[in-house]
Amino acid sequence: MSEVRSVAPRGDLFGQRVREQWAGQLGRRLNVLVAGCTHDEPLVLEHIDTRVTGVDEDLPAIREVVEERADLVAWSLGDLRCVPMRPRSFDVIQLSFLLERIHHGELVLDRLLQALRPGGLLLLRMRDRQSAYGLLDRITPSWLRRLLWRHVVTPGTPGPLPVVHEPLTSSDGIHGFCLSRGLMVIDDERATSGPASGGLVRTAIRAASRLTGDRYTAEHDEITMVIRKPHYHFARLI
Repeated sequence: MSEVRSVAPRGDLFGQRVREQWAGQLGRRLNVLVAGCTHDEPLVLEHIDTRVTGVDEDLPAIREVVEERADLVAWSLGDLRCVPMRPRSFDVIQLSFLLERIHHGELVLDRLLQALRPGGLLLLRMRDRQSAYGLLDRITPSWLRRLLWRHVVTPGTPGPLPVVHEPLTSSDGIHGFCLSRGLMVIDDERATSGPASGGLVRTAIRAASRLTGDRYTAEHDEITMVIRKPHYHFARLI
């Protein structure tokens, strides 16, 4: 139950922030790492010189999609706790609907941030663990997710992929992580997308929210953040 679409079309928040980053670097080529490169649409960055690399888990559905992505000059699949990433080698990291489907999310995020240059941007999209959709996503048995998959996603969407939703995959989780690492949250937005935006799934989301006394919100399912790694900080990033 986890179809992914971009929050906004061309000219969205991510594109705006990347253009500002490029201008601040006087037009130098941007090295971009896409972590979780299965679903999210490539950044639309006309007239900006970029070199885009991808990393993700090594699953058959992911490998099939990554092999067809023309925007990636290189990619690696495997355990994200040890997949090769040179320290301080990327200007921008686009983290697309990955954290909610992996274990050891903090370790993986720390490794990605080690690969980000000081002053670089982390563009984060994820499903919110504290949303009603996130609740339904993680309590739905895997056999039922497989059965429902083709009925709730756009044809051709790879999956269903694993669902984990560690505590990190929430607004409080990410803000707490950023505070402990000396990172700055520049933008913080909410949206509803994919199956959560209509039909039977939307009805189930509203019911789940009511049954939990609105502890799990039906107002959104997706969190979008832009996070900056400062040039100078005293956190425990290497």
